[in-house]
Amino acid sequence: MSRHPLESLLRPAVELYTVVVCLGCAVVSLYAPWSLALTPSVGIVTAIGFAAFGIWRFRQAWVVLRYRRNMRRLPRYALPARKVPVSQRSLWLGKGFRWHARHTQRLHEAAQPAAEAYVQPSVYYQQARRLEQRLEGDTLGRHIADVLRWDSFLNPVRPLPPVGGRPALHAVEWNEHDAWMPLGERVGHTLVEGTTRVGKTRLEEIFITQDIHRGDITICFDPKGDADLMMRMYTEAHKAGRADEFYIFHLGWPDVSCRYNAVGRFSRLSEVPTRVAGQLSGEGNSAAFRQFAWRFVNIVVRARHALGERPSYSQILADVVNIDALLIQYVQQTLELKMPGSNQQITEIEGKLNDRNTPRNMQGRHKRVAAIVQYLQQPEVIEALTDPVLDGLLSAVRYDKTYFDKIVASLLPLLEKLTSGKIAELLSPDYDDIEDTRPIIDWQQIIRKRGIVYVGLDALSDFEVAQAVGNSMFADLVSVAGHIYKFGSEDGLPDGDSGRSKKLAINLHCDEFNELMGDEFIPLINKGGGAGIQVTAYTQTLSDIEARIGSAAKAGQVIGNFNTLIMLRVREERTARLLTDQLPKVNVSTRLMVSMASDNADVSSDQDFSSSAGDRIGTESVDMLVPNDIINLPKGQAFALLEGGQLWKIRMPLPLPDKTEDVPRDVADIAARMRAKYSTGDQWWEGVMPPPIDLDFVLPPQAASSQGHEEMRHGQN
Repeated sequence: MSRHPLESLLRPAVELYTVVVCLGCAVVSLYAPWSLALTPSVGIVTAIGFAAFGIWRFRQAWVVLRYRRNMRRLPRYALPARKVPVSQRSLWLGKGFRWHARHTQRLHEAAQPAAEAYVQPSVYYQQARRLEQRLEGDTLGRHIADVLRWDSFLNPVRPLPPVGGRPALHAVEWNEHDAWMPLGERVGHTLVEGTTRVGKTRLEEIFITQDIHRGDITICFDPKGDADLMMRMYTEAHKAGRADEFYIFHLGWPDVSCRYNAVGRFSRLSEVPTRVAGQLSGEGNSAAFRQFAWRFVNIVVRARHALGERPSYSQILADVVNIDALLIQYVQQTLELKMPGSNQQITEIEGKLNDRNTPRNMQGRHKRVAAIVQYLQQPEVIEALTDPVLDGLLSAVRYDKTYFDKIVASLLPLLEKLTSGKIAELLSPDYDDIEDTRPIIDWQQIIRKRGIVYVGLDALSDFEVAQAVGNSMFADLVSVAGHIYKFGSEDGLPDGDSGRSKKLAINLHCDEFNELMGDEFIPLINKGGGAGIQVTAYTQTLSDIEARIGSAAKAGQVIGNFNTLIMLRVREERTARLLTDQLPKVNVSTRLMVSMASDNADVSSDQDFSSSAGDRIGTESVDMLVPNDIINLPKGQAFALLEGGQLWKIRMPLPLPDKTEDVPRDVADIAARMRAKYSTGDQWWEGVMPPPIDLDFVLPPQAASSQGHEEMRHGQN
C-alpha cells in the first residue's frame, strides 16, 4: 500500500472481500474440483494458490483493521517493575518509534472530516455512555450500567481508558518497539516537561529503577513528598542487593531521617557563607544586606575553623546572635599561645572598665570584649600580632551593637527556620552524640559508597526551609563535583590515585526542580558533567523556571544545558514550542477533488457540453509537529528529542502489581504518613486498570523494630 501516492488507511477494509472470495474458491477447488473442470491434483494446487493469495490480502486487511482500532483505543501496555529492562549501555524509555514524515502524513489524514467515522467513538459507544447516566438512579439501572462499563474485550461498548488526549498521536505507527537512549547522552542532562497527573513521576520511577539495578549512584530530590516513589526506591534497592546503601533524608519526619550538615563539608571556607547568604534576596536594596550577611558569616566560620570546629547552621546562628562570646573564646584559646600573659592583662583592663569609660561603640557589649579591643589597640600589640581571623572578629564587634543587629537582621529569620525544633538535629547534627543512631551523610561519602538517597524536602509544609536546604545541597554537590573533577572520587583514600581516571555515574533526579532551583543549580548542570553528574529534571512549564529564577536570560541558560528533552502533555503553548520549534518542516500529500463542466461553442456540433471529474494530488510544507499535538497527548505518552534532535514518540508502561520484599517498619511508617498527609495526584493510571497492590509491606511485629532500626542505622561512623 505504500506504493500508492496516498496510503489511505482510514477506509473500509475492502481486502476482506478478496479474502472471502479466495476462501470460497479454495474450498471449491479442494472439495469440488470437477465444478471448475480441474483434476483433483490440480485442484489441490489451485486451492493452495487461492489460500496463499487470501492470506496475503488478509494481512493487508489486518493492517487497516488494526490501524483503525488503534485510532480509538490503543492496546493496553502494562509492566511490573521486575520486568523493566536494564542495560549497561542504554536507558530504556518505554515502547515507541522514531517519528518520520510519514507519521505526520498519517496524522494529517486522521484530522480530515472524511476520517471522523474511524477516529471518533462509534454511535453505539456514545449511546451506551448516555444510557449509563440515565440508569444511575435505581438499583437495577446500576447493575446494567456496570455491565456496560465492564472492561473486557467481550464488551463492544466498554469505556475508553481515562487517559484523555488524542490516541491517533501514537496510533500512526503500529510497529512500535523498545525505545532506548544511550547512557553516554545522559551526561548532557535530561529535561522532562509535563503538567500535573500525566506521568512524570511514573517516568521517574522507571528511570530510577534502572539506575539502581545498574549499580549507579542515585539521588532523588522530591520537594512535595511522594510515598510511592520513596517505597519504589527502597524496594528496588532491596531487590538489587543494595538495601544497605539506601538512605532517607526527610525534613517532615526527622525522627527516622538521616542527618545532613549542609555547610559541614567544603573545599574552601568561602563556600559556607555563599551557601548561607545565597538563600537571601539579592534584588534592590536587599543586595547590600546580603553582602553584609555573607561577610559576617565568613568571619564566624573562619573563627570556628581556626578553633578546630566544624560549622553548622546552629553554630552560625549562635555566633551571629552573640558574636561577643565567639571573640572571647577565640582570644582565650589562641591569643595566649602567641602572646603569653595576654589573658591576664585583658582581665586587668576589664576590672577597670565601667559605664563611664567604656567607648560609645562598645556600649551594650560584654566588658571583656571592650577590654580585648583596648588591649589589641596598644601599639606594641599591633606591631607584634598578625591574625586575620582576629582582625575580622574585631571589625565585627567594633560596630555599634544596635547597628550590627540591624544589618544582620535579614539573616536571622533564615537561620532560625533552619534551626527550629527537631529540624535542627537534622541540619546541625551533633557528631559527638553516640546515642543518636541516625547516620550522618555527606555527598562525598555517598559517592564513594555508591549510595541511593531519597531526599524529601517537605515543601508543602514549609517552602522556604525546603528551598534553603535544597539549594544548600545543590551548592554542596557543586563543590563535591569540582573536587572529583580535579582529584577523583577516591582522593584521600589508600590507593586513591588509581580512581582518578574512573568517573562514576552520579544520577540526580530532581522532581519539581523549579521549586529548588537557584543560582547554585546553573553551575551544577553547566559544569557537573565533567565529574559524572547526570541531571534528570522534572517540571511543568517553561514559565515555572523563569518565575523561579526571575530572568528569561537565566532560564534560557538553564534550558540550554539540557541536551535531551522529553515532553509529556503540557498546557502552555510556549512550553510546547520548546520542542516543536526545533523540528524541521516536512511535505505532506493532499487530495483535491476537481469537477468541471463547459459549454460547446460550436453550433454545428451535436455535443452541447463536456464535463470532467477527478482527484488532484499535491504537496504542501507543514510543521512536523505543532504545539496542539503536544497539548493533546494522552497521559503516559511523550515526545522525546534524543541524540541531537531525533524525534521519538514513546509511551510508558502502566504499573502492575509486583511482589516486593519486606520493608522496615520505620520506612513503611514514613510512607503511610506521607500518603495520609500529602495528596500528590500522581497516580494518573488509576482507573485505567485495577490498582496495583500496595507496597506498604511491613515486617512481623516481633522482628520489625530490631531490623527496621538496623536498616536505618547503616553507614553510621
